[in-house]
Amino acid sequence: MAGRSFTVSLPPLVEPAESLSVDEIRRYSRHLIIPDVGVEGQKRLKNARVLCVGAGGLGSPALMYLAAAGVGTLGIVEFDVVDESNLQRQIIHGQSDVGRSKAESAAASIREINPYVQVEIHNTALDRENVFDIFGQYDLIVDGTDNFATRYLVNDAAVLAGKPYVWGSIYRFDGQASVFWAEHGPCYRCLYPEPPPPGMVPSCAEGGVLGVLCGSIGAIQVTEAIKLLAGVGEPLVGSLMVYDALEMSYRKIKVRKDPNCVLCGENATQTELLEDYDDFCGAVSVEAQAATENSTITASELKDWQDAGKDIFLVDVREPAEYEIVRIPGSTLIPKGDILSGQALADLPQDKQIVLHCKSGVRSAEALAALKAAGFSNAVHVQGGVLAWIKQIDPSLPVY
Repeated sequence: MAGRSFTVSLPPLVEPAESLSVDEIRRYSRHLIIPDVGVEGQKRLKNARVLCVGAGGLGSPALMYLAAAGVGTLGIVEFDVVDESNLQRQIIHGQSDVGRSKAESAAASIREINPYVQVEIHNTALDRENVFDIFGQYDLIVDGTDNFATRYLVNDAAVLAGKPYVWGSIYRFDGQASVFWAEHGPCYRCLYPEPPPPGMVPSCAEGGVLGVLCGSIGAIQVTEAIKLLAGVGEPLVGSLMVYDALEMSYRKIKVRKDPNCVLCGENATQTELLEDYDDFCGAVSVEAQAATENSTITASELKDWQDAGKDIFLVDVREPAEYEIVRIPGSTLIPKGDILSGQALADLPQDKQIVLHCKSGVRSAEALAALKAAGFSNAVHVQGGVLAWIKQIDPSLPVY
């Protein structure tokens, strides 16, 4: 096959290391014989310092392939512990790691993959107090986060610190990936200036994700990282890659720098991090917060009501697939969307105490706000949802 000439759109992100050892040459030989990588490119990877935010679905394949590729120093920011529900997609962890720090588990796997990689663990939640100190130690950030608050924090800190970062997102069968580098193109806020309304976009914990999708998007992220570090190819700066696993289709969408972006635009108005990213992204809407005041009960209170024979109508606002996994006895499935659209309101009894619940309490709060607005003033919701029921009432039920 004839060699291919690439157009290098950006200079290499790091300088090359002085040399490769005999063992490293043997290990990375399949890289070294690629003309576009070669010894020079591999020495750049050796000298690179890459931070992965998260060691979960996207962080798992990203860290494993970055380690295998010979990135000299890998940093991991992760505060969570391994749960059995993680193992369907977070392949850097194994059964024996359940209950263990994800950062420690990931570090052990990395050392097994490549002992020449230096691993630096940041066993903490990323926040506005530590993000600049942590980011300042690395050349490139790989974003494997799964919530909007941390995504906006990562973006804002990267822009303000002048750091490029590789972004990825996954949900069910769909994935997205891009490279954001404000010095050479758009930032995340150019693409998504504002987070979606609370409850509008379900999390993977609510909607699920095909495990192998993490590998597909994580591999794209590592590919982009290698291209940036070694200075080969055309990175996804200014482009959004959209992947549909069901159709097995990839679409590349042009993303332009927004001249009015509050962070990286010509007249940027945001010059520092926000005070509270959770508040900015709003886990629960203002309406839902107001609706839950004096209208929230615990799982134990719900059980007491049931035992006392109180005339209640218990509504599960989750999705049918979730209802099949586990349910609170006596509940009726009415998905949140049917309540918000008004479609289900006519089916709700006017003469019973309506009690809503979901998985953790967020979706039921949003549904409660809709019911209150429709005149169901006595409706309440269960704090903590079905997870609280399992923890407080029936631990034999499965957690998902």
